[in-house]
Parts: sequence; C-alpha cells; structure tokens
Amino acid sequence: MGFTELLFSAQGRAPRLPSLIAAVALVSLAAFYEALVGSALHWITGWVVYPALFYPGACVLSKRLHDRGRSGWWAALILASVVAVWPHPETFLDFLFFLVLIWAFVELAVMPGEQGANRYGLNPVALAVV
Repeated sequence: MGFTELLFSAQGRAPRLPSLIAAVALVSLAAFYEALVGSALHWITGWVVYPALFYPGACVLSKRLHDRGRSGWWAALILASVVAVWPHPETFLDFLFFLVLIWAFVELAVMPGEQGANRYGLNPVALAVV
C-alpha cells in the first residue's frame, strides 16, 4: 500500500508503522502551520488547511481502526478529541477528551492488528510478507 492510498482512502486495513508515520506527518504539518501563521491569517486560511489535514487523518485512522477490527467511525471521536485538546487541554471536558486520545494511542499505536482476515480485509502485514 502506498501513502496515497493510505491518506486518501478509508477502505481496507493499514499496518501500524505506515499509519504512525502518516499520523506524525499530519500532526507535524498542523503544528508547523500553527507556528507559521498568525491569528489574523489563521481565520482565513484555516478553512482550507484544516479540512486538507482532517480528511487524510480520518482515512489513516479509519484504516488503522479497521486493522484492529473496529469501525472507522471511531475516527470521528478521535478527531473531535484532537480538536478539543489542541494545542493544550483547559477544562475538565478536555481532560476526558485527553483520556480518549490515550485510549486511541494504546489501541492504534501499541496494539498489533488482528491476525488473519477480518470484515475489513486481509491482514496487511501478512500481505507484505507474501
């Protein structure tokens, strides 16, 4: 699987390492954008930049969730949590969103994908070995 398919398709499964690389790249781009753009320009350009980062983020999360046997719709909760705590949590509700992000990190970055095929497709790690 190439990075184009990983970033722009929510179908199928994705292994851990390419998903982590893509997620780090997307978060780094968002942080670079935040550091580069001032607050006045942020309100204008953010309408273009954030959707351009969210769609690939949703695709990467969906594929990784599929690899764990979970529905891709969980990506909506994860992305909402990222928005709630970015750039730092402030309220108690943000703390709850932070707990969601901890769950997502453990579930998607630490835990391996399901062995064998699941309802989302064949195991991508096994496909790479063949």
